[in-house]
Amino acid sequence: MDNKQFENLITQAVGALPENIRQKISNVEIVMEEGESPNNGLFGLYHGVSQLNRGSAYGMSPTLPDKITIWKGTIEKFAGDPLNIPSLVRRVVWHEIGHHFGFDEPGIRKLEEKWAKEGKV
Repeated sequence: MDNKQFENLITQAVGALPENIRQKISNVEIVMEEGESPNNGLFGLYHGVSQLNRGSAYGMSPTLPDKITIWKGTIEKFAGDPLNIPSLVRRVVWHEIGHHFGFDEPGIRKLEEKWAKEGKV
């Protein structure tokens, strides 16, 4: 899969979020890294100040955006079949956006179970 197709999957994953969630995403950039993650075990990584932890002074001065990194190489390697890539990208993007809102790993796992039952991921 070329980079543009993969980036489109990321865009589609964000677009598939419920409207009320998309409207609340704030000051975060989602980037694709072409290779594999440093430990070859991460599909994505959120780095920043989650919305849950942003105090009243957040954004009073110019604030760099949070960053969500999605590793194309690691996802492709793990997916095996290219047909598995779109659903895996969606799951990873949603997972990292969960961190952006302040969910910890157990909280996100509960959300992922709910999404799976609803057929969203």
